[in-house]
Amino acid sequence: MRYLLWAAWLLPASLSAAAPAPTPLTARLDKVTLTFALTPDGQPTYAVQYGAKSVITTSRLGLALVDGPSFEGPLEITDSETWEVDDSWNPVWGEVKTIRNHYRQLTVHLRQTQPPGRRLDVVFRVFADGVGFRYEVPRQADLSYFTVQQELTEFNLPANHKAFWIPGDYDSNEYAYTTSRLSEVNTTPIEAIQQKAAANRVQTPLMLKSDDGLYVNIHEAALVNYPALFLNVETQTYGLRSQLVPSATGAAAYLQAPEHTPWRTIVVSDKAAEVLTSKLILNLNEPTKFPTTDWIRPQKFVGVWWEMHVNKASWNYADTSNIKLAGTDWSRLKPNGRHGANTANVKRYIDFAARHGLQSVLVEGWNVGWEDWAGNWKEEVFDFVTPYPDFNVPELQQYAAAKGVQLMMHHETSGSVSNYERRQDAAYRFMKEHSYAAVKTGYVGRIIPRGEHHDGQWMVNHYNRTAALLGQNELMVDMHEAVRPTGLHRTYPNWLASEAARGNEFNAWSTGNPPEHETILPFTRLMGGPMDYTPGIFRIMLESWNPAQNKGRQVHTTLAKQLALYVTMYSPLQMAADLPEAYEQHLDAFQFIKDVAVDWDDTRVLLAEPGEYITTARKAKGREDWFVGSITDENPRQQVVKLDFLTPGRQYEAIIYADGEGASWDRNPMAYQIRKQKVTSKTTLTLQLAPGGGAAISLRPTR
Repeated sequence: MRYLLWAAWLLPASLSAAAPAPTPLTARLDKVTLTFALTPDGQPTYAVQYGAKSVITTSRLGLALVDGPSFEGPLEITDSETWEVDDSWNPVWGEVKTIRNHYRQLTVHLRQTQPPGRRLDVVFRVFADGVGFRYEVPRQADLSYFTVQQELTEFNLPANHKAFWIPGDYDSNEYAYTTSRLSEVNTTPIEAIQQKAAANRVQTPLMLKSDDGLYVNIHEAALVNYPALFLNVETQTYGLRSQLVPSATGAAAYLQAPEHTPWRTIVVSDKAAEVLTSKLILNLNEPTKFPTTDWIRPQKFVGVWWEMHVNKASWNYADTSNIKLAGTDWSRLKPNGRHGANTANVKRYIDFAARHGLQSVLVEGWNVGWEDWAGNWKEEVFDFVTPYPDFNVPELQQYAAAKGVQLMMHHETSGSVSNYERRQDAAYRFMKEHSYAAVKTGYVGRIIPRGEHHDGQWMVNHYNRTAALLGQNELMVDMHEAVRPTGLHRTYPNWLASEAARGNEFNAWSTGNPPEHETILPFTRLMGGPMDYTPGIFRIMLESWNPAQNKGRQVHTTLAKQLALYVTMYSPLQMAADLPEAYEQHLDAFQFIKDVAVDWDDTRVLLAEPGEYITTARKAKGREDWFVGSITDENPRQQVVKLDFLTPGRQYEAIIYADGEGASWDRNPMAYQIRKQKVTSKTTLTLQLAPGGGAAISLRPTR
């Protein structure tokens, strides 16, 4: 890494709050300008410009502490320095082969003007597409252990922007997005999933669009040993006030100097596509600490999962409830006859995966405890090593190995995280002994330790410890119901994906996801990292699985859009989420799922507008194959796609999976067509997207 000293300022230590405020400090890269200043009474502030346009107007900085004077002013500047970094790095997996890390850093050293004169640094990194900043508390005699009550960070906006938001629920991210002006933010009419949000509180990533053409995304990076950031919207003045998730005691974070907060991130561009290709959040995370990473393998999988969501099978083996885990004789329980995770059924999925080149099979409901797992705030639920009587672990291990397929473990904690932590070592030994290479964890329900939240400091530390512990065991992880990602998959590249949003399964047992949902998620939830959205549902109308319980339920997309999601919704861990029999009826369309890559050398966002449409092209890792996905909201669209990203002078065969004549998500979702044509880098394709529809294209060089 190359550091270039840019400038330095030294101010006298005797500077007082009563003196005139010092000259503002700035850092600039391309169109982005960051300005730091103290107010006349010594309060720290910052502002951000994009060219001549204001992104963040003068906004407050600071930390409110429980113990002793807070860092909110009066403060004085004792020193500052700026330097430049311009280097690059190669991710273990990702959307591009190489990432450039170019920024100018401004570090401002502050001190309280009143005794004991505690010190605080504010570090800004200015990129060509935005700004990251964080607070750093250096080692000092007058501050060792300290407690953050709240953060005082503000993001004051110059106008009443359009916003794409979900409620600031401390325990769930699984909401459909609301699109409104900032002045109209109101979570009250929205039914809470777990912890009811304040009426004006929203989650990050928050996507904004200004009337003068700026796209602004506010989030955080490298969330470590700290609670997640939420935002309270001032609906009259368009200011955003930070809100940290409280712990069981009411305070936000318990820390020891030297310490720093996560980075607060502001991504900005006058092009929506550039927001989606930003690597600012990844660049603010630390490189991996794992000595080797060759055991980390992006992959596609199927699993015993969707059949439970569509009421064809059950997670639980018996219908008995109120079972105590210890001492239960499971062999004496009467089976309900609907248990999905049985040996014969799992073999069926293994056979399907082997036939079609899918690497893994996820099995949910394999272990004892599902009869009494949800909603009871129960400490001892699962032990993560004891299978049900009809799930033969050694037999399935041998069967999968013979077929060249791996089984994927599932650990549902039922929110009893203290129980899981006591059992993790044994659970991971069990995985290694039985050749499981990856685990899907789940955190449904209220958290134990009681009083803690999914997005608080205690749980953030749990998620990170879990990723680290799995990495030490050379195991991969997909976390569900966890805090939304902040780029930590750079540090823990075994953390292949998370859920942390309203996934595809909501179409099976709720009002579903509106057609615009997948055009918003890349601008919001996916800004921090890949999502296990579980695409690939082919039987769109769900009544055929269980008419009595699925009446009127359907997936709110066309079949072609389900294919396109494999490209527009990035993840190195992609599920073919439907049942084998659904795919076997449409093997021509299933071919795209078989072909599409999950790891990439290049990504181009060709067309994008949040809440409306996205068209993305990606080049497969180590190959010349390209794949394109194009999706729309509830409105039909014609998308003109130039193939100028292809290698000039080469001919490719394009296989286009498109909406069929008369297709629409609500009236005719299964209509699709497949056509082939020869193309070059000079070709332009016109895609007709149905309401709630999409198109997927594979492009392979011809000989």
